[in-house]
Amino acid sequence: MAWLFLAPSLIVLGLFTFYPFIYGIWLAFCDWSLLAHDAQGRLLAPRFVGMANFVEMSHDRYFHIALLNSVRYLLVVPVLQLLAMALAVVLNQRLRGLTFIRAAMYVPVITSVVVVGIAWHWVYQSDGLLNTLLVDVLGVLPRRVGWLTDGHLALWSVMFVTVWQGLGYYVLLYLAGLQAIPPEFEEAARIDGASPVQVFFRVTVPLLRPTLALCSIVSCIAAFKVFTEIYVMTRGGPEHATTTLGYYIFEVAFTDYSMGYAAALALVLGLFVGVISYVNLRYFREGGLQSYG
Repeated sequence: MAWLFLAPSLIVLGLFTFYPFIYGIWLAFCDWSLLAHDAQGRLLAPRFVGMANFVEMSHDRYFHIALLNSVRYLLVVPVLQLLAMALAVVLNQRLRGLTFIRAAMYVPVITSVVVVGIAWHWVYQSDGLLNTLLVDVLGVLPRRVGWLTDGHLALWSVMFVTVWQGLGYYVLLYLAGLQAIPPEFEEAARIDGASPVQVFFRVTVPLLRPTLALCSIVSCIAAFKVFTEIYVMTRGGPEHATTTLGYYIFEVAFTDYSMGYAAALALVLGLFVGVISYVNLRYFREGGLQSYG
């Protein structure tokens, strides 16, 4: 009877999770183009080619650019985590208007990434809000800047949007982590003569390690497979300056229609995400109090 109740969920999981996952791994070792047809116009089946896709990847200049940009994109993680933790500490105090501030910070999180991308695309335009404010109103910059058209700035501009939108989500996670810490630990440290800085770094932060691990893993995965912001704001340009692995897989699959090579790229992306998650777990798995003497 138990298996009967579980059957619908297992069937859905099998069809939409496990089967695509296993098929994607097999496809990574195949040559399969949606443009290849036989004499009768029928789509050719995938052809097993072993490691050929991975050999091609090692010589693919655009893959190297995309990988480098994805690694650069990971820089949003420490910025995001430090800002979120600092704001969570502030919002954890008993101050007026904090409920409104907490709710306001979560608005970008529940806003569609597409809407956020379109809004910031307008903000970053040559005649957009940011240039108007910095050049015409404040006079901080001598001329208008191509935030999304300058190859040196475009990736950083998109990364800023990721930080801006994700900040509220991680602040709430850290707030939950802070409020789960029994106050007796911090009070005991203060009675023992620990300074506020020592209490924070020797008591609060160690007890926040499970939350740190969760936030770090989630934000690393999100940063490494970023796609929507890139697609909406820059389409990987200018000159591939914002092409990340996630966007490059999309281009290979749905512009070049090379599904085998796209699956190989996706497999590599999955391996990188697995390694990053493992490193985070290894680093944050040990918690507990530390000596503040």
